[in-house]
Order: sequence, then structure tokens, then C-alpha cells
Amino acid sequence: MSAIKGDTAWLKSEISKLKKEKNAVIMSHYYQREEIQEIADFIGDSLALARQAAKTDASIIVMCGVHFMGETAKILCRDKKVLIPDSNAGCSLADSCDPKEFKEFVDKHPDHTVISYVNTSAAVKGLTDIVVTSGNARRIVEQLPEEEKIIFGPDHNLGEYINSVTGRNMLLWKGACHVHDRFSIEKIMEMKKSHPGAKILVHPECRRPLQLIADKVGSTAALLEFAQKDDSKEYIVVTESGILFEMRKKCPEKIFLAAPAEDSECQCNECDYMKLNTLQKVYECLRDEQPEIIVEEELADRAIKPIERMLEMS
Repeated sequence: MSAIKGDTAWLKSEISKLKKEKNAVIMSHYYQREEIQEIADFIGDSLALARQAAKTDASIIVMCGVHFMGETAKILCRDKKVLIPDSNAGCSLADSCDPKEFKEFVDKHPDHTVISYVNTSAAVKGLTDIVVTSGNARRIVEQLPEEEKIIFGPDHNLGEYINSVTGRNMLLWKGACHVHDRFSIEKIMEMKKSHPGAKILVHPECRRPLQLIADKVGSTAALLEFAQKDDSKEYIVVTESGILFEMRKKCPEKIFLAAPAEDSECQCNECDYMKLNTLQKVYECLRDEQPEIIVEEELADRAIKPIERMLEMS
């Protein structure tokens, strides 16, 4: 039977045709829906996707993630058209750092080096000295002189974690990710009782008590790598549950359990924004070449400098 217009098989076929016609590539974050990860040319975390986009010879980049990821890709790919399937796919963490308010905060501490997590808007990156990821933040902070005064934003939990492992006393912006900030330590400890052999994998955007009970604290990519190399057979994964698709694909012999949120009735914790992107929207954005990510040239020139500084220090 032939595929029905609009169904999954038809959409995948049409997306494949459009990619070839338009010299496009599809980038998917680990937190995207499974059907989007299945059709992606590249899967990864936010900065890795932007850097990969810059390496391709594609004319069009479809960034299946959230808005700041599209901006980062555009900053690194001025010559390419960058699309995002749903323009409403924002980020609670990036939104917790208003550029105007952050500038006022920075201006009050002119003797501080400003370090910003990559999960920020282009405007905040433009106010930043060094951009970091959850995977390289510790390594970069440790390269700075111990006496150097540092502002770290916007993720307070990540900043607190970096302070704890480096012995620094960075001045932290009070931002948080709505997914990582709502995991329930009580529910996770109950899961641990039912799965005593499971190791607990925790993203550093989670609150400090969860970091303290973790067998491994690390970025999404670091948690995936740990699971591949570790000899345990079962894991409780304390980050957005979309990563379980790639974990199960890379380690089919292992069991991965999604950690629950405080306010959840199910064993899950999903990013409302990441899940706005659908296969239908991927098809439509490729067909119409909209919504397009636009970053003003002057802002892009400022925002790329802290990214380049990070790459030098990495």
C-alpha cells in the first residue's frame, strides 16, 4: 500500500527528496522526538551541532532544537540559510537571562570576566567574554587564574557544580532549565530501591542534591559516552528523556530508565519546547524555507568572539 499524504512514511520520503533538491542537512538535538532523530543527518548536543553545521557544504541547515541553537548555528554559518521547524521552540534557561537585565548585572561588576553557558541568546553571548558548554565549563574555568573574578550565567545549578569541583566562588546568575530543575530526588531514590544495581547519571543543570547522589555527573554527550564505556547494565538517567533513544540505540543490551519529575504522574521529564518540533513541521520548514533564523551581522560579530575564545581554550 502506498503511503498516505501526511503520514510518517510519506513525510520521511518527502523530507528526503527536499533535502536532495535543496542541498539541506537536518541537525537533531538528543532531546528531539524519536522520529526526528531517526531522519537526522547529525545528532548531538547544541554546540556540537552548530560546529558540525559549519563543516558541511550544505546550503540549508534545519536545526531541530530550540531557538538559541539556531542562532548559534547562524553565528557560525553566515553563508548558510538556517531554519528551525517551530519558531516557538524557545528555551526556559535562555529565557531566564534577559539581555537587558544581564547587561545591568555585568555593568555592576566591571572587574569580572563574564562566562556564559552556550544555552543563551545571541544577545547574551554578545555580552560575554567566554562561552562554555556543560562538557567543557570546568576545564575552561580551571585555565583562568585562581584570583580572577568571574560572573557565570545563566544556569545557577551548573555554576554551583563548577564552583564545587574547582573551588572557585563565581558570581552566579539565577537562571535554570525547567526540565533539569524539576527532577524529584525522592522519586529517584525510590527508583533506586527498586533497581539497586542501577547507576545514576545526572546532568549538571540539575540541583545540587541530585549531583551528590550521582554515579556520573556530565553533559548529555558525556553521559552517553559513560554508558557506552561503563560495565553496568542498568541506569537511571536524570536528564531530558529524549536522550534514551540514542542510549538504547548505542547500548541495546543495557536498560535505561527515565527519571521522573516532581510534578509528573509518569516516569518521564520532557522539554516542552524541544517537543514542539514534529516531523510535519520539519517537512513544512524545508518546503517553505521558513521559519528562518536571522542574526544581525554586528551582533553575530560580537557573539562569535566568546565562542572562538572557548574553542581556543578547549
